[in-house]
Amino acid sequence: MKQLILDFRRPLVVLLHVGLIVLANFLAFWLIFGPVIPDVLLGRFVDMVPWLVVIRGLAFIPFRLYEGLWRYAGIYDLRNIIGAVVVSTIVFYMVVYWGLGEDTYPSSIFLIDAIVLIILLGGSRMARRIYRDVGRLKPGKRILIYGAGGAGERIVRDMQNNPFYEFEPVGFLDDNPAKIGQHIHGVKVLGTRGALARVLKDTRPNAVLIAIPSVKPGPIREIVQILAPFKIPIQTLPNVRDLSKSDVNMSQVRSLSINDLLERAPVGLDPEPIKHLIQGKRIMVTGAGGSIGAELCRQIISFHPSALILYERYEYGLYTVASELSAENNAWPVHAVIGDVTDEQRVDDVLAEHQPEVIFHAAAHKHVPLMELNPCEAVKNNVIGTQVMAKAAQRHGVRRFILISTDKAVSPSSVMGATKRVAELLMQGVHSSNGHAFTGVRFGNVLGSAGSVIPRFLEQIKAGGPVTVTHPEMRRYFMLIPEAVQLVLYAAALAKGGELFVLEMGESIKVVDLARNMIRLSGFVPEEEISVTFVGRRPGEKLQEELIDTNETLEPSSVERVFRIRSSYVPEPAFLSKTVEELEKRAGVGDTRGVIDALKKVVPTYRPADPPLSPPVPSAKNSEA
Repeated sequence: MKQLILDFRRPLVVLLHVGLIVLANFLAFWLIFGPVIPDVLLGRFVDMVPWLVVIRGLAFIPFRLYEGLWRYAGIYDLRNIIGAVVVSTIVFYMVVYWGLGEDTYPSSIFLIDAIVLIILLGGSRMARRIYRDVGRLKPGKRILIYGAGGAGERIVRDMQNNPFYEFEPVGFLDDNPAKIGQHIHGVKVLGTRGALARVLKDTRPNAVLIAIPSVKPGPIREIVQILAPFKIPIQTLPNVRDLSKSDVNMSQVRSLSINDLLERAPVGLDPEPIKHLIQGKRIMVTGAGGSIGAELCRQIISFHPSALILYERYEYGLYTVASELSAENNAWPVHAVIGDVTDEQRVDDVLAEHQPEVIFHAAAHKHVPLMELNPCEAVKNNVIGTQVMAKAAQRHGVRRFILISTDKAVSPSSVMGATKRVAELLMQGVHSSNGHAFTGVRFGNVLGSAGSVIPRFLEQIKAGGPVTVTHPEMRRYFMLIPEAVQLVLYAAALAKGGELFVLEMGESIKVVDLARNMIRLSGFVPEEEISVTFVGRRPGEKLQEELIDTNETLEPSSVERVFRIRSSYVPEPAFLSKTVEELEKRAGVGDTRGVIDALKKVVPTYRPADPPLSPPVPSAKNSEA
C-alpha cells in the first residue's frame, strides 16, 4: 500500500489540494451564512467553485505547492502557500466580477476563503510533522548541546526533521549569558559552560555535543575535565577548517578525539609562499621514514615538486612512506634512498646525483631517556650528521637548507636537547649568501609521533591501566603533526638565512591532564576505572619546556604563529668548529664524560639533569589537576 501511494504521490497531492480548495470555499460560506446556506448563495458556490479550482490549481504550479517533502515544511513553504493563495484570489476576484459579471457573489467570501485555505494548506503540511513527532513520543537519545549559535540551531533542526536519528535535544549551553533562558526550536538555553555540572544532574543526558566548529581547544579541555566524573560520551562537529557552516547536520557528528584538545594551525593561510618554495623544484627530506619526515614528504608532494628524494637509514620506514607516496602521486618522481646522514661520502654521492635545491633535515635521535644512556650516539647523529649535511649542501649549491629542531634545545637539561642546540648553532654558522639560505625551525611535542606518550597511554588504557606519568607537574607543548609541518613549510618559505624560527604552540598542557583526558575519551572514568600513577622523572627530563632561551627574543613574522628568534649568543666560528671536532673525537671513542664536558662548553645553558626525582605524591588521586 505504501509503495502504491509513493507511485501515485503527485496525482494524490493534486487531488488533495483540489479537495482543500473546495472545502475552504464551502467553509467560507458556512462561516459567513451559518449552517443553513440560502439556496441562492449555495447556487453561487456551485457555479463558481469549478472556476476557483482551475484558477487556484494553475496558480499553485509556479509556487511549487505540488512538490517538496512535507516532513521538511517550514517558512519557505508557508511563504509559497500565502503567495499562491493571494495571487489566485486576485485572479478569481477579477474573473468573478469583471469576466463573468457575477455581482451577486459575496465579496466577503474572498477574504475568508483565502484565510481558511492558507490554514488548511499549512495545516496539512504540519499534520505530517505532528504525526512524525507523535510517533517519536518514545524517548530518544538525550543530547545536551554546547553552543547555541548557528551550528547548534542547525543540529537541533536536523534532529527534529529526521526521526531516524532518534535524538532528543534536552537543552543548550552557551558562553553568552544573554542567551540564557531563550529557546531555539523549543529547546531552552540552560546556562553557560560553568553550569555544566548542574545541568548534567538536572537533564541527565546520554551524550554531550559540542556544536561550535570554531571552538578553541581550551574550552574543550575544560568541558572534558568537568565531565570526568560522569560516564557520558562527548561528541563534536568537524573543525571550521573542515566544515562549511551550511553543511552542519547530524551526519557530521563524531566522537571527540584527543586531536580536538590541541592547538591547530591558523585557518586561511596563503599557500603561495610554499608553492613558490616547492613547486617544480627538487626537494630532499632526511629522516623521511620518521613521523615528522614522512608528514613533510606528504605535504611537500602535494605542492608538485619536480622530484622528491627520501633519505633514510631504516629500510622499513623508508619503504612505507615511499610506497604511500608512489601509490597516491604517480605524476612526480619519488626517489627512495637508503643512507646515513653521518656518512659523508654517501651524502655527497646522493647530492651529486639528485642535485636537490631544498633540503629539509629531519633526521635525528630524539628520545630523551635513551640519549641520556647513549650520549655518544646522540652526538654522532644530531651534531655530526647535521654538520655533514650542511657542509655537503653548501658544496653542492643547495639553495635552502632547513633544520628541524626542538624546544628541548632551549636551556637543555638533556643530551638530546644539547646536541640539537649544537645543531642549531652549526646551521646558523653556515655562510648564507646569493640566495642560499640555511635556517632552523624549533617546535615542541607533536601528537602521536613515534616514541611519544600518546601511543604509550593508549596501550596502557587498552590493557586496563594504570596509565603512568612521570610527574604531576610535568607540562609539555603539543601540536598535531600535520599542523606543525604546515607551519614548518611556511617558516622555510620565509627564510633569509642564518635565522631560527619557532612555532607558537599555544599553552602548555599538563601531561597528567592529557592522560586523564585520554582515559575519559576512551569511555572510562579516570581513577575509578583506570588509575593514573606517577613513576618519577626520567633522566634528562624537565618539568616545563620552553620555546626560547633567556638570551633570545621573539620577532613576529609575516605568518601567524611563526616567529623569528633573535639570539644574543653567537659563538665564534673557530671556537664552534674546534668544539665540534672535540665532540666528534670523544664520541668516536665512546668517551661519555668527555662528550658531556664538550657539550657544556659549546652550550653554556646546558645543565645536565640531577638524578631522577620522585614525584611529591604517590598517586594521581592526591594531586592537583
